[in-house]
Amino acid sequence: VQLQESGPGLVKPSQTLSLTCTVSGGSVTATNYAWDWIRQPPGKGLEWMGAINTRGRIFYSSSLKSRITIARDTSKNQFTLQLSSVTPEGTAVYYCVGGEAYAYWGQGTQVTVSS
Repeated sequence: VQLQESGPGLVKPSQTLSLTCTVSGGSVTATNYAWDWIRQPPGKGLEWMGAINTRGRIFYSSSLKSRITIARDTSKNQFTLQLSSVTPEGTAVYYCVGGEAYAYWGQGTQVTVSS
């Protein structure tokens, strides 16, 4: 299974960050799989943001739940992330992750929040 993140590398403060993860070699509806978004700010550890499971149930980090939306497009075998009202603290490498127990990782995409 391969995952590939895509989206803008630069977002202005107060705007919405939007990323897409395209999955190949597997299905976003595969049994017992979950699909997550994880980010890593510079010099800091990994932060779990949210996930969507096989049945389409969605889970969000409590610290982000007022601003985050995760969805999937089964026809395109993709899942997406939207994070509204971003600040410079949202600058990070964003990873899409999937499978059982975070088995598969995308290469990560750098997103910088700056005016």
